[in-house]
Amino acid sequence: MLLTFDTCLDKTYIGLADKKTNFKDTIIVENEGNKYHSAFLISNIRDILKKHNLTPNDITTIATDIGPGSFTGIRACMTVAKVMAQQLNIKITGVSSLEILSKIKKTENTPLVLLDARKNKVYVWEKQILGAIPTEEVQEKVKAGKYSLITDDSMFEIFSPITDDIVSYTQINPNLAEILTDISFKKEAVNWEDLTPLYIQPPPVFGK
Repeated sequence: MLLTFDTCLDKTYIGLADKKTNFKDTIIVENEGNKYHSAFLISNIRDILKKHNLTPNDITTIATDIGPGSFTGIRACMTVAKVMAQQLNIKITGVSSLEILSKIKKTENTPLVLLDARKNKVYVWEKQILGAIPTEEVQEKVKAGKYSLITDDSMFEIFSPITDDIVSYTQINPNLAEILTDISFKKEAVNWEDLTPLYIQPPPVFGK
């Protein structure tokens, strides 16, 4: 059984799939009051397993989002994935949030994923991770090419005046657990100690 989860983006997404039967189930968790959605990750993993009469010992592989995204969310994904994989002696598949978002809609143009990297920079995916690039450079890239943009809300405000082929992923409200599941089937899993977070930029330092 494959367990997938993602706490790096706007919500917590948890998925369960069986390669043999292609069975899938998902739980989506939003922020609750002053509690960030990743705080509910472990309890909802327990709930989805219990719903299908499964135990942690039935999990054979874990797939998780490794970032970029919320630093709190990345830490939650990485910690839970590594601890579970170590205790269960199973492997993990790590997938970038940029790659996950690149699959949320079909298009004839090249998907270009843009997420706010702060400090006037943009996390960019075009068939692969291009890095954290100054916003002005990305604007020129969009003007010069034929792209279908997938963004977060802040990047939508910046790039929607440039192109009509753009959508904020929160507007589509996709089930990212299902997309993560599909991608992870095609990737090679690694040992828990070999999984590393995708911090394209250094984490913020509090007080600075």
